[in-house]
Amino acid sequence: MCGIVGIVGKSSVNQSLYDALTVLQHRGQDAAGIVTCHDGRLFLRKDNGLVRDVFQQRHMQRLVGNMGIGHVRYPTAGSSSSAEAQPFYVNSPYGITLAHNGNLTNVDQLNKEIYESDLRHVNTNSDSEVLLNVFAHELAVQGKLQPTEEEVFAAVSKVHERCRGGYAVVAMITGYGIVGFRDPNAIRPIVFGQRHTESGVEYMIASESVALDVLGFTLIRDLAPGEAIYITSAGELFTRQCSDHPRYSPCIFEHVYLARSDSFMDGVSVYKARLRMGEKLAEKILREYSDHDIDVIIPIPDTSRTAAMELATRLGVKFREGFVKNRYIGRTFIMPGQAARKKSVRQKLNAIPLEFKGKNVMLVDDSIVRGTTCKQIIQMARDAGARKVYFCSAAPAVRYPNVYGIDMPSVHELIAHNRTTEEVAQLIGADWLLYQDLQDLIDSVAGPKVKIKEFDCAVFDGQYVTGDVDEVYLNRIEQARNDASKAKTNAVSAIIDLYNS
Repeated sequence: MCGIVGIVGKSSVNQSLYDALTVLQHRGQDAAGIVTCHDGRLFLRKDNGLVRDVFQQRHMQRLVGNMGIGHVRYPTAGSSSSAEAQPFYVNSPYGITLAHNGNLTNVDQLNKEIYESDLRHVNTNSDSEVLLNVFAHELAVQGKLQPTEEEVFAAVSKVHERCRGGYAVVAMITGYGIVGFRDPNAIRPIVFGQRHTESGVEYMIASESVALDVLGFTLIRDLAPGEAIYITSAGELFTRQCSDHPRYSPCIFEHVYLARSDSFMDGVSVYKARLRMGEKLAEKILREYSDHDIDVIIPIPDTSRTAAMELATRLGVKFREGFVKNRYIGRTFIMPGQAARKKSVRQKLNAIPLEFKGKNVMLVDDSIVRGTTCKQIIQMARDAGARKVYFCSAAPAVRYPNVYGIDMPSVHELIAHNRTTEEVAQLIGADWLLYQDLQDLIDSVAGPKVKIKEFDCAVFDGQYVTGDVDEVYLNRIEQARNDASKAKTNAVSAIIDLYNS
């Protein structure tokens, strides 16, 4: 899960890129970066940390130019070293910078090809740098001194042929323009829009439509699976389908957790989808617990609030805010290391005893991944005086890892893996637990008009839409993703960063 943005403007774009990244901060808190282009030169600033910490006034003043791209990151594989902050850069051909949201599933094969056939060097463990070198190589073999949209789209077509996985990309070709493209399954989101100024039309590409809204851009549409967009430095816009076999299968977890509720993705309102999740949960409770004794429904801030409100309305039960959130603590899902997650929950949330004392409380969250957070929150509810604590997940049980750009833990760290709902309820300390049914989630996101007929639901059903994920691959990523491995890798990275500082 990362956030990407690219702007071709008629005046300096540094402030707009910064503002867009702050709006996309929820997609990654590990690192941030911006690169701009002016008179054929690139100006880059990137580092670990939040957007507000990475960019100071002196950095912003150096980011000159009417064209640029930006990125907010959290690590999906490897380490959180500042060396892997994006955008990445290669000097040949033309000078290309790239920012990427997603994950390549055939990165080992591509690394081998890049070294043995493309004769290129990859300096980090990031698959984003691999993707950049594939794109750069395919653009170079077009053999043109000055690339046009024809060469750009031909290169993207080759990227789709060589790369597997989920990816949404913005890349800047120095002095020529910005290109954006989406994987042939449309797993990761990417949209584009425009705004009119006195000097002419400006264009923007971003992970979520909310970034366009905040900056006054009008959403044109999402990129289709396999589609690419190329905007020249002069403001000419071109789009083309660059995949022979596009298949619309966007990640459903974007609507559950990742995206902001005020975003539209693939023509679907995230807010409306979450309202429908609440409706479906209410219907299930009325089916399975028709004689329920729930006194109050309380959301776990913030993502579950929309579903919880609709759930309460449908059940005719009071909705209350029972937890106060410290907004200066990051999202625990993104934090590396179990110890950091455990510590952060108590720092992040504090219960209001008035809403718990002597009541049967239904807590609502968007999903349950490791179970660490909800277990502590349930205990907080009991400590605040709750008589009974029920727990409701707006998503089905997460039983499988994500391989397309969400850093879900190794399969053995997923609390629902190989466990029944009753076993999970016992482990987290709930009196009873209710998961959303998968078909109900699909219906909630697809909506009554059924705009999308298929989703990537791999974290729930283990069906990976790219068709190249097997036990060997899953075992390999488990070694990279488990907390013990990450702790060792990040310790080494910290030493390297300290040495380089």
